[in-house]
Amino acid sequence: MVNTSARLLQLLSLLSTRQSWTCAVLAAQLGITERTVRRDIARLRELGYGIESEMGPWGGYHLGPGTSIPPLILDEEEALAVAVGLRTAALSGVSGSDQAALSALLKLRQVLPARIADRLGELDAAFTHTARPDDSQISPALLLDLATACRRGERTQLTYRDQAGTTSTRRVDPYRLLYTGHRWYLLAYDLTRQDWRTFRTDRIIDATATGQATALPNPPDPVQMVSTGIALRPYPVRVTIRLAVPADEARRLVPPTVGVHHPDGDDATIIDIGGPDADGLARYLLSLGRPLQILHPEEVRQAFLTRTQQLLNDNQ
Repeated sequence: MVNTSARLLQLLSLLSTRQSWTCAVLAAQLGITERTVRRDIARLRELGYGIESEMGPWGGYHLGPGTSIPPLILDEEEALAVAVGLRTAALSGVSGSDQAALSALLKLRQVLPARIADRLGELDAAFTHTARPDDSQISPALLLDLATACRRGERTQLTYRDQAGTTSTRRVDPYRLLYTGHRWYLLAYDLTRQDWRTFRTDRIIDATATGQATALPNPPDPVQMVSTGIALRPYPVRVTIRLAVPADEARRLVPPTVGVHHPDGDDATIIDIGGPDADGLARYLLSLGRPLQILHPEEVRQAFLTRTQQLLNDNQ
């Protein structure tokens, strides 16, 4: 005989598969009596799951708003333990699990009963992590709010502090959150500037959902957009090179936070790289230690040739 906990989970799973179930059909599906179905429904309601019922011959049971997928059966201590582990993984990027951990944490908050979810909210205020010396703290609660806005497609108002320290209000349509292994970034359509923008999440002071649906015109590739913003936008000089290695090896030599990659066949990669000046870029290109061709600009090519000639002269 199936134990009570397993039967409750089966009942929740059935309720999630269609709009409404009669008591008789549920009893037949589970192999129990209608009286047991009614008792199990009462138990689930006591646990905080929103199961609604309609009277009459065509009535039945159905899941209320916010419980359209099978909830997890976790007690309070188990839920808090899972939440701590997921927050640690999401904020540290351990083993590349950051995106999966953030997604799982978001789902955990959505499907748990309100009583347990409220305790997770209290944990947000107490849970902190040690940032890198050059990083600002990121609020776990804010990160989850942004993830929720992306998931629901909900227009959001940001209070944002730019690189110069100037604070502004930005109305955006959130699209994706990305983790680079160093920082979290939000990719969103900026309604004021009528263009796509990337926002460092540690510079977002507040995010308030407006209740309006997003309208996303031709979303760009999130990875490409963020990589371009990080690798190129801050720098006054850019160089485009053709590196004679496959794309995977090129990304190991030149990380996505340093260059924007475009595969050029199976054995070569075009890379755009930004830098403070032509000579600095020339030094960086020499440090790669791989055959390469500088496509443009000419000033970086000349700086590279000058550096190369100097190395030859020094070793003759």
